[in-house]
This record gives sequence, C-alpha cells and structure tokens, in this order.
Amino acid sequence: MSALQETYMVARAQTIIALCGTIPGYWFTVAFIDYIGRFVIQLMGFFMMTVFILGLAIPYNTYWKISSHTTGFIVMYVFTFFFSNFGPNGTTFVVPGEIFPARLRSTCHGILTACGKAGAIVRAFGFLYATESPIKALDDPGHAPGIGVQNALYVFCGHQLLGLFIYILGA
Repeated sequence: MSALQETYMVARAQTIIALCGTIPGYWFTVAFIDYIGRFVIQLMGFFMMTVFILGLAIPYNTYWKISSHTTGFIVMYVFTFFFSNFGPNGTTFVVPGEIFPARLRSTCHGILTACGKAGAIVRAFGFLYATESPIKALDDPGHAPGIGVQNALYVFCGHQLLGLFIYILGA
C-alpha cells in the first residue's frame, strides 16, 4: 500500500469513527445536559470509557488481535469515543463558561483549553510510543520498545479511573 493509500484509509476510518461516535456524543450532551446535569454526564462518561477500554484491553491479545472480530473491536472503540464526548469532552466546553466570572471568562477558558490541548499532545505521542511491542524485533524501525497495546490500554483505563476519582473529590 502506498503512503497516499494508507493516508486515505486512515482518514476514512477516522471519519467513520467521528460520524458514528464523536458527533453523536456531542449531540447527546447538548440534548441531555440540562436534564441529566453536568455532574452525572461527566461521571457517566468517565465510567463508561473505563468499561469500554477494559473491554478492549482484557481480551486484546487473546481475542481481538488473533481473530477476525474487528467489527466488535471497532464498535467498542466507537462507544469509547461516544462516551468521551457524552461526558468529559462535552462538559469541558460548558462548565468553564458557567463557573468563571464574565470579566475573566475568556482568559480562564483559554488557559484551560491550552492545558487540555497540551495534555492531548502528550497523550497522543505517549500512546504512540507506549504501544510499541516490548519485543525489539517486532518494533517499528526507529522506535524504542514500548509496553504493548494491551498494557497501554490498561494505563489509559487507569487514567480514566483517576479522572473519575478526581472529579468526585473536586465536586
């Protein structure tokens, strides 16, 4: 496969994930934020992402990786994105606009957004390198050995639980 074909395939897959998970998640947040409440949506988002990531991580090496059940994996992955956006991502835009005084709102919201983007960059690069195989022979050229996809998913699950507990303590 050429680099152009691979880029097209990745872009197509990400578009499908966005159309099936990310965008509906935001619309569910818009529809239910005043009925369910910000706190419940945030807790539900963290909890459900933890559940779906565990559902991806636990059977990763024994079921997802060695079988042709890619549809199930993709469905669970899409649900992870759905609850990411019908949860922490959706309420992240609403809550700062409500809690900061009008005089400082745009400045504080900008600072929070910058911190979130910095965290996303660290997470994206960290996940890229962490998912490398711990076996040097199976690594991509130029990459150091990582902890593998399954263990990286466990770490990500731990981060979701940490976010859940911090949110509970802060509320």
